[in-house]
Amino acid sequence: MPVPLLRIGNASGFYGDRFDALREMLTGGPLDVLTGDYLAELTMLILGRDRLKDPGRGYARTFLGQLEEGLGLAIDRGVKIVTNAGGLNPAGLAERITELADRLGIRARVAHVTGDDLIGEGTWAPGTLTANAYLGGAGIAECLRAGADVVVTGRVTDAALVSGPAAAHFGWRADDLDPLAGAVVAGHVLECGTQATGGNYAFFGEHDVRHPGFPIAEIHPDGSAVITKHPGTGGAVTVSTVTAQLLYETAGARYLGPDVTARLDSVRLTPDGPDRVRISGVRGEAPPATLKVGLTRPGGWRHEVVFVLTGLDVEAKARLVRAQLDGVLATHRPAEVRWTLARTDRADAPVQEEASALLRLVVRDRDPEVGRAVNAACVELALASYPGFHVTAAPGKGTQYGVFEAAYVDADAVRHVAVLPCGNRVPVLPAPPVRGTAAPPPRPVLPEPLPAGPVRSAPLGLVAGARSGDKGGDANVGVWVRDDDAWRWLAHALTVDRFRQLLPETVGYRVERHVLPNLRALNFVVDGLLGEGVASQSRFDPQAKAVGEWLRARHLEIPEVLL
Repeated sequence: MPVPLLRIGNASGFYGDRFDALREMLTGGPLDVLTGDYLAELTMLILGRDRLKDPGRGYARTFLGQLEEGLGLAIDRGVKIVTNAGGLNPAGLAERITELADRLGIRARVAHVTGDDLIGEGTWAPGTLTANAYLGGAGIAECLRAGADVVVTGRVTDAALVSGPAAAHFGWRADDLDPLAGAVVAGHVLECGTQATGGNYAFFGEHDVRHPGFPIAEIHPDGSAVITKHPGTGGAVTVSTVTAQLLYETAGARYLGPDVTARLDSVRLTPDGPDRVRISGVRGEAPPATLKVGLTRPGGWRHEVVFVLTGLDVEAKARLVRAQLDGVLATHRPAEVRWTLARTDRADAPVQEEASALLRLVVRDRDPEVGRAVNAACVELALASYPGFHVTAAPGKGTQYGVFEAAYVDADAVRHVAVLPCGNRVPVLPAPPVRGTAAPPPRPVLPEPLPAGPVRSAPLGLVAGARSGDKGGDANVGVWVRDDDAWRWLAHALTVDRFRQLLPETVGYRVERHVLPNLRALNFVVDGLLGEGVASQSRFDPQAKAVGEWLRARHLEIPEVLL
């Protein structure tokens, strides 16, 4: 008998996602596995602070609330639950789930995966709060093969929540690279929840995305998959929505992971009916010999004051404020001082807010007293500065910010362990890695340029979609188009130099352009744009979520045939 396809759904893309999604997914239609992704770089810092307050914490507590109703539904329907909500304490969360099941009178076999937490096993920088290796899906597969109903992990790759169940279901081995790569790509599409079904989508006006449903991957034995959603749920699944998520937080042709290296330049997307997109052709290569380790630590204190400058002479008013604060800044010497002036004002505005610009002062230092002294000096200007002086909010006590860094360790040095429902601990061997430097992927062949013709200055977003995000201190901006003629233009028009011209904030940073012809897409990676990562809150848009939309709003010469 052929092995049936595996239906894997997602009910969470981050810690704080829609609370009712777990119940919605369990009651909305057939599923075999339901995953929940709760971890991000910032989340690990939050959980690290929780663990400092109480060593018994360190996991996503909202997940337990979701299971109050959802655990019984899952057991009744035969749906396995796989989640990384264990965070820094997967054993603790597994124990809480077992206690919950006992209280509810539910027989649930709970397993968990450990080995990612390396806080006591490395020579990390002083003050490091969390150090977690990104594990693959092999430990999850061991737990499911042992009959687990619920599998709790700590820091695994987001895609491992899908590749692990798929490997267990289809019996894939570590050297089944192409099927594993297909599951990893499907897992990447699912990991951010409704971003695959119309959430945060560039062409949102084409679909009803007020309440998008969560995505499902129907995975086949060869690793190919169909992305869909439960019938009757909101949003949409199209080649374009799936492309958008594929480009999110990725870089070049090789998508490295602990189970397999997936070749994104091999991915093919084709429609498969209403709200159905097929992923096929994914090629896999051996994983690297190292595992990424995410490190977080407290960075210091951040103080912010936003001055409102209304009406005439905005630039002169900003200069006056800066001159008035030069003395206190020179005296206290914060580790970092950043001024930004956002010209949100317009001439002859009928509404006062529209006549106002925002001058933002951000001060950072390890000593909170430094920022407090600057705040006090700002308050003292209230009756002694520019006309119309006021601020958006009274200066506060400041907020702690964190730093995210990435390190790498030998995969062989990490003790990846599956703790089965019976309590047995099974060591998980790393996948056979590739040693040395892999040959660079073939240089993509660009399409023939579009023939010359009339052009018009217009926003890029009239013809191209974009999605952007963060990886540590780097930002990625994926740009795609939906037909071959637009691709013939985009591939030649949007060079690195043109990208920098359109986004002047990227000047001075290293920018790489990656070409993905199968997706009609370009992926730009801007090294260091986000400073020390999202937790450091180093810029106005700290996760680069809207950089893509900024790019789409910029004007350039576009062939009229495309407009």
